[in-house]
Amino acid sequence: MDFTATKALFDLPPGMVYLDGNSLGPLPRSAAARVAKTMTEEWGQMLITAWNRAGWMAQPTALGDRIGRLIGAGPGSVTTGDTLSVKVYQALAAALSLRPDRRVILSDTGNFPSDLYMAQGLSRALGHGHKLVTVAPEEVAARIGPDVAVLMLTEVDYRTGRRHDMPALIRAAHAAGALVIWDLAHSAGALPVDLSGSGVDFACGCTYKFLNAGPGAPAFIYVAPRHQGAVAPALSGWLGHEAPFAFDPDYRPGMGIERMRVGTPPVLQMAALDAALEIWDRVDMQVLRARSIELSERFIAGVEAICPELRLASPRDPEKRGSQVSFHFHEGYAAMQALIARGVVGDFRAPDIMRFGITPLYIDEGDIDRAVAVMGEVMGGRLWDREEYRTRSAVT
Repeated sequence: MDFTATKALFDLPPGMVYLDGNSLGPLPRSAAARVAKTMTEEWGQMLITAWNRAGWMAQPTALGDRIGRLIGAGPGSVTTGDTLSVKVYQALAAALSLRPDRRVILSDTGNFPSDLYMAQGLSRALGHGHKLVTVAPEEVAARIGPDVAVLMLTEVDYRTGRRHDMPALIRAAHAAGALVIWDLAHSAGALPVDLSGSGVDFACGCTYKFLNAGPGAPAFIYVAPRHQGAVAPALSGWLGHEAPFAFDPDYRPGMGIERMRVGTPPVLQMAALDAALEIWDRVDMQVLRARSIELSERFIAGVEAICPELRLASPRDPEKRGSQVSFHFHEGYAAMQALIARGVVGDFRAPDIMRFGITPLYIDEGDIDRAVAVMGEVMGGRLWDREEYRTRSAVT
């Protein structure tokens, strides 16, 4: 892969080192024109006929198949739409319906809070005594037992980048009779995933992080083909119906992955996703992963050499972390604002985590070295020690 060429495909502000693609990916240069075309030529000229003529109605699963290539999922097993929280809810409800005699949803204490909120809310709504049990990430395997209906985990920890051993946990869960849901928010576009080969039951993820589809971009959901005919969608939306335009008053689930569709496709956002996936269509995930590790190792070595105040929060072993590097610092928020003010953009996660996404499609050695140098200046000169940098914004 030519990473110099892929970097040229993104519209990055001059002088900025953008290390926050694990939170919001940058703008692909082709996306603005693609969205404009959808607005002016399709919506503007075709109006309602564009649902057929421009292929709007078929977009969710067509885009899902393209995402599927990046996560080891076969055709017809991924569809897009709605938000990640909605897709977590759908996957969890479907999985619980397949294990009606069990009541425990097992997750870990490092899971993204929204996933846990969905599990808590669904358990209350079902009213059958389901309960969410969380343990430390390293204790998950030991807690899997005959009472567990569903193991629900995010593969890569959003704060530290710690990576679960997906194949091993799937084997353990299946041996105990449990089903497994993986949240791939920090995996899709960051590292190779093999959903089919690993025997994953359900998975979901977002497209606005590493996949660069823009703020508010649609989420995706994967259902293993062996389960597709059995799951009864908890959110029985119009477009998940077998024949939406028959306007049947009773719900009949659509065929295969189509039944996991809910509402109207977000056409403009899907246009941006379509443009972003044109870049991903040419990406070899194994090569990308090797490059990510190379840059991450360079970043860690550089920071640790000149910033003794920072303590590595991510696993030292690159095979045990995703495509991000995190450091502990007691004034992490202020330090991150000082970095951003100087053109090095990462983000902060409470209570003291400074996060940096390593995204090889548009980050190179020069960016890494500049980021390290600026971090050295900020930390060595205590440039973060200003009141203006301690004032918290709504989004951190």
